[in-house]
Amino acid sequence: MKSGFVAVAGKPNVGKSTLLNRLVGQKLAITSPRPQSTRDRVTGILTDHDSQVVLVDAPGLLEPNVALQHAMRATAIQAIHDADVVLHLVEATDRDSRSLQQLAGLGSPPRVPVITVRTKADLLSPDERDRRTADPTPPGTVLVSALSGEGIPELLAAIRAVLPEGPFLYPEDDVSTQHLRYFAAELVRETALEQLDDEVPHALACVVEEFREDRKPVYIRAVLFVERDSQKRIVIGHQGSRIREIGRVARLKIEDLVSSPVYLDLWVKVLPNWRRDRDALRRLGYVLPEDPRK
Repeated sequence: MKSGFVAVAGKPNVGKSTLLNRLVGQKLAITSPRPQSTRDRVTGILTDHDSQVVLVDAPGLLEPNVALQHAMRATAIQAIHDADVVLHLVEATDRDSRSLQQLAGLGSPPRVPVITVRTKADLLSPDERDRRTADPTPPGTVLVSALSGEGIPELLAAIRAVLPEGPFLYPEDDVSTQHLRYFAAELVRETALEQLDDEVPHALACVVEEFREDRKPVYIRAVLFVERDSQKRIVIGHQGSRIREIGRVARLKIEDLVSSPVYLDLWVKVLPNWRRDRDALRRLGYVLPEDPRK
């Protein structure tokens, strides 16, 4: 038997969350064309008869400017340090030749196997595809498309080949280590990202304050936090039209997740400058590095 933690690492918007969802076979991580939509670890568990792959989708490796981004980068680097295998995702069309060590600013290369994964293969021209296939760089690179499923069996085979031997870490029917309330909050935030213009999304955070599975319908009270009153007005919309639509679409997503009717009680509140306020970030559940310059 084999089992281990597999960190999914790379620059923002390289397709980490979409790949995690494809590998696990269901939607766990929210997806968005906007970079930096993943802010914390999302764990997906894939178990077959003799192996258990615990995938950890972490935030993109970016150069941080505010406290939130320092927390995101620290989370990504910690996921790499904790992993038994690392997937270094690079877009198939990206000519950036930096190694994972350089991108993450590591003092030395990871001591565990690193598999380079070229994502979004569906964007390659036929000539580019031929070049990538004939001369994979570095050797062992796997070319995948999370949208079409191309290369997914080959990637799973490569992961399982280097997993350490050991017993399963979680029950065989588990698909994640996170609670439903975490995924409910993420689905609300994903829906807001889909519906709002560029001014607001990065200033959005969502917290589920109450999750009552013992009620029918399931009762969920969630709060969308923004940084300014002007953003709050945008999220609420004219006579509440925008927040009602966000709530309606998010409720449908959550009902699909929990397989039960849901009453979503959705609020919008201002938490001034929360992305730069370390105390506010802790209140929202983010883990910050001791030194924000790291």
